[in-house]
Amino acid sequence: MEYLIENQEIIKKIDELAFAKTLWLDTEIADWSTNYPRLSLIQVLVNTDTNFHSMLRTSPPTPLNIGEGSKHTGGLGCQNDVKSQSVYILDVLDKHDLASYFIEQIMINPQIEKVFHNASFDLKYLGGKSAQNVTCTFKIAQKITKTVLRVSNLQLKTLAVELCKFSDVDKEEQGSDWGRRPLSQKQLQYAAMDTVYLAAVHQALLPFSKSNIINSIFDMAPISGQSPEKPQSSSLTPTKLRTAFECPRLFYLKEHFGGNTLFLPPENAIGIGQIFHDLADELINLLVSRPHTDILKSSTPDLTLEEVANSIQQLYYNQIFYSYLQKLTIKDSSLAQPLFKVWQGLQGLIRRFAELLVINRRYCNAESVIRETFIAEDRKLEHYFTLPNNSQQRVAGRFDCLVFNFETKHLCVIEFKTYQPVDPSAQLAQVAVYSYMMWHKKKAPSGFASPTGRKPTPLVGSPIDSAVYCVLPEFKEYYYPWEQLQNTVHQLIPYKLQQMQEWLSWAPPSPNPPPATTQPHLCKICPQQKKCQSYFVVDGQIQDIQNLGDGQDTHPARLHSTEYSTGQDEQLSNADAIGENLVTTLQSFGIGVDFLGVAVAPAFIRVKLKPQLGVKINALLKLSADLQVQMGLLSPPLIAPQAGYVSIDLPRTQRQVAKFQDYVESQILPATAAVKIAIGVNLEGKLLEADLSDPNTCHFLIGGTTGSGKSEFLRALLLSLLVRHSPQNLKIVLVDPKRVTFPEFEGMKWLYSPVVKDGETAIELMESLVGEMEKRYQQFEKTGCNDLSSYNQRSQTPLPRIVCIFDEYADFMAEKELRKALEQSIKRLGAMARAAGIHLIIATQRPEAGIVTPIIRSNLPGRVALRTASEADSMIIFGGKQNSAAYLLGKGDLLYQAGAYLHRLQSLFATNIKFNN
Repeated sequence: MEYLIENQEIIKKIDELAFAKTLWLDTEIADWSTNYPRLSLIQVLVNTDTNFHSMLRTSPPTPLNIGEGSKHTGGLGCQNDVKSQSVYILDVLDKHDLASYFIEQIMINPQIEKVFHNASFDLKYLGGKSAQNVTCTFKIAQKITKTVLRVSNLQLKTLAVELCKFSDVDKEEQGSDWGRRPLSQKQLQYAAMDTVYLAAVHQALLPFSKSNIINSIFDMAPISGQSPEKPQSSSLTPTKLRTAFECPRLFYLKEHFGGNTLFLPPENAIGIGQIFHDLADELINLLVSRPHTDILKSSTPDLTLEEVANSIQQLYYNQIFYSYLQKLTIKDSSLAQPLFKVWQGLQGLIRRFAELLVINRRYCNAESVIRETFIAEDRKLEHYFTLPNNSQQRVAGRFDCLVFNFETKHLCVIEFKTYQPVDPSAQLAQVAVYSYMMWHKKKAPSGFASPTGRKPTPLVGSPIDSAVYCVLPEFKEYYYPWEQLQNTVHQLIPYKLQQMQEWLSWAPPSPNPPPATTQPHLCKICPQQKKCQSYFVVDGQIQDIQNLGDGQDTHPARLHSTEYSTGQDEQLSNADAIGENLVTTLQSFGIGVDFLGVAVAPAFIRVKLKPQLGVKINALLKLSADLQVQMGLLSPPLIAPQAGYVSIDLPRTQRQVAKFQDYVESQILPATAAVKIAIGVNLEGKLLEADLSDPNTCHFLIGGTTGSGKSEFLRALLLSLLVRHSPQNLKIVLVDPKRVTFPEFEGMKWLYSPVVKDGETAIELMESLVGEMEKRYQQFEKTGCNDLSSYNQRSQTPLPRIVCIFDEYADFMAEKELRKALEQSIKRLGAMARAAGIHLIIATQRPEAGIVTPIIRSNLPGRVALRTASEADSMIIFGGKQNSAAYLLGKGDLLYQAGAYLHRLQSLFATNIKFNN
């Protein structure tokens, strides 16, 4: 590592770097949390060896030549001597001419690849849009997804540890003061290691560039004559897809521990599935092995179904089934009865094949009709599905039979099943995958060859139907035409495969395990019932699968004392099907819409629809009550126009919890760091926070009726402050007239004063905050500062931010004098206290016009509404005609107004209130 501080040596080094092919870059910013951030350091990792790329692919860069930093454990290759690579730290604090020179020589040079992790941040200081040939590893990782990479998040340090196997990664210097000189050796080591981590992560991500995932990012075309390599992800099968539809947990157990996945009632014969498949294969082989022109020699008008079926049945029994029966029953006499049932089912199968042969005989001669009906193709299929997250998933399987119908000009993939399916929709998914893969195979140049050797004109371009033939307890056919598959199931397969990937990546005790089956009766006949009972736990309790379906109340929200549910929703796995159902329901009302997709939130499923030409938005908005009745919803759906579509939020029957510990990390930030409060989790599963230094979110008005989750929201909001800011940098004021919202927080070191519980003390408290605000402005004036942030940067005794959380504000509004005094204090603090670092969060169950007066509302710019008791209360919180809060679902379902946009979020739930007091 070389730390360069002299202007001439920095210029010389920049000139040398201008000849590099690839540079790994990072920056450190001074005063980053203020309005006047300054570029402090430019860190560059460069290699002087032309073979660096090949070397790095086998062994990521390690910090052997730059001190005692992190250690690489060799997860991606053994350590190597890295003498040929060097890290340079350019100190450019307040040296704008040097920064400009770096931009001119390096950043806008298209011949040099510049690799950053979070390029959008660093480019703010290094040329912005003028920079060329920039690679962003964060965006690459985003495209690949956390699931594929098997990492907990996409931050550089996390990728270094979890993807590249570095250890002892330093995060302590993350909040260092990069504006102070001299820099410590620890700071320099931290800055240098960032580029080492970056290069290692970059090279670890490069193998994915051989797949379509990264090609789509860089628009790279494969080298002529070469096909891009397929991603090395584990393969799935159509059978696994069926199991995932039937029960996600059984699918998970099978993949991780093996075992059986067939749901079989106790009375059904077990162990004849393979026998039936063998017999069905023998039937087809018997038919196609010889022309059997005697069976179909009659002219078409004289050919009857009964004649053909009986001839095939007699032929098959004499040549195949009888000897098979004799051989098996000698070995095991107990198989006689089940084999008799199989024979009865096979008669139905023979009759169905006979119907098809009679149809096709009208188009073929007797010699060729059987060979043209049963397509002699390799039954193994393979396809790489592109998933919604742009990753790819290999699916491979073997279908049972492929036939062609000359009358409809359709192919049909047939799956043989011994028993009728326990879940027809799951069975449909399995055969639909075969249909989809066969269709893609057929499109390929070598897709099909005619069994007779002639040009396969009837097959090329043919739609591919799917069918399931079951023989027990009687023959039954499930038939799915191509049109139905193409418009529904085929579109859902990639989403389901991605979901399966996510389920497989889960591991206990992480939250959100694969959901239980949506059909509780299957649990009684589950082949891995005991394993499932012991393995999947809901909030520390083993789920009682044994009693599912017996009338017992097993809703997770009622299995525990808490009002929140941690169970997965059965609708999650069928979200797209729910969206399609909604489209059909709207069509029944004469409303034409196009289905754009769904997003699954903890409390609801958002269906995105595009109204067709001529359909007015108001026609959708007034259908909320009708949809609730027609779709059997517990609450009316929220319908709202969005940018380019209309969203319809359907409540989930079983909700998820957004646990506090899953979203907020306990870490003590420096005094200059931004103070943010946790609001809630959005549709993408990301936590939205509000910066209290922002004029639009410096003070908050929060409303929510009984059962809305307001108290839990306030507790999680408060905890999000305590776990990240020390008592020296943050003081909390609590007003709790009901004395039940903040009992765990009494006596904590962060308290500005004891918890206030009565009106008179509340007035004194608010007046003292006004006095504190005025005192701070006097101190700012003396030091030439305009706000708390700038003051704390200059002062050796920084002042703490003060956050006042005022619960049940309405309880103080009954008395006129009390109300007037509080309003005046809130007015002054709301108008002036932000710059002084004092912030108000006013909450009430009753945001009525007489309580939340225009004076209060106008001085509290931030707005959060949990479920309100009326539309009028919702409109008071947000202003205008926004009445949606009255139709929220309660228990943390909320609306957050950020600027002109309204976010629907799920508030965090703190199961355990823990902080270092």
